[in-house]
Amino acid sequence: MGTMDAAVFAERVMAVERHLKRVAEKLPQAPGDLAPGSDAADSVVLHLWQALQIVIDLAMSACAKLSLGTPATYADAFRRLSRAGVIDSDLGERLARAAGFRNIIVHAYEGLDLVRVHAIATHGPNDLRAFLVSMRDRVVLRPTPR
Repeated sequence: MGTMDAAVFAERVMAVERHLKRVAEKLPQAPGDLAPGSDAADSVVLHLWQALQIVIDLAMSACAKLSLGTPATYADAFRRLSRAGVIDSDLGERLARAAGFRNIIVHAYEGLDLVRVHAIATHGPNDLRAFLVSMRDRVVLRPTPR
């Protein structure tokens, strides 16, 4: 099994947690309170996107390091990791859908359904954290050389 540098992984985990903290700080309690064009909506979307992008980058990197082939899409990276037993299959499918959501953020920001964004910002962080735990537990990490 391939390895991932422990220090780099730890830095990426801390970055994801920083972004998720900002999402939680800015996310209004009620879905209807996440208004288009508001600072809260912009902050929630930006930080959710950034956390998701880091997780996607880790998934793509893990596919290469574990010799799982080159994913055709971000969603494919999660499916490959699922088939290899690195992540649970249900989590893999949820993260594959999250990768699709990332594409909507990047390519169709103005058309975002903010009620859906609120739901994703409420429940999605658990999936991102579960992915990070699976990576930590199932991908052999090596210490950074000194």
